Amino acid sequence: MRVALHTRVRADRIEEYDAAHREVPEELRAAIRAAGATSWTIWRSGTELFHVIECTDYARLLAELEGLPVNIAWQARMTELLDVVHDYSTEGAGAGLPVVWEL
Repeated sequence: MRVALHTRVRADRIEEYDAAHREVPEELRAAIRAAGATSWTIWRSGTELFHVIECTDYARLLAELEGLPVNIAWQARMTELLDVVHDYSTEGAGAGLPVVWEL
C-alpha cells in the first residue's frame, strides 16, 4: 500500500531537520524495513514536508515502530524540530492524505 503524509518543520530548524535525515540511524532504517516498509520518501517545500511510504500494512508499520527505543529517540528528536509531527494514534494509522487524483 502507498500512504502520503504531511508534517511541518519549524522555520528556524530546517537545516537541522535536513541534517538529521542525512544521518538516520541504520538501526532505525532496518526497523522500518522489518516493519514492512519498502520505501519512504520525504519532500520539503519551505517548511512543508510531504512523505510517501510504500508498505505492506501502514497500521502494522506504526504499531511495530511505536515502542522501539530507536524510534522513540528519533521521534523525540523530530518533535523538537517539527511544528506538525507524524501521527502515531489509532486514528492516524489509516488517515494519510486523501487521494485527489491519480494517473
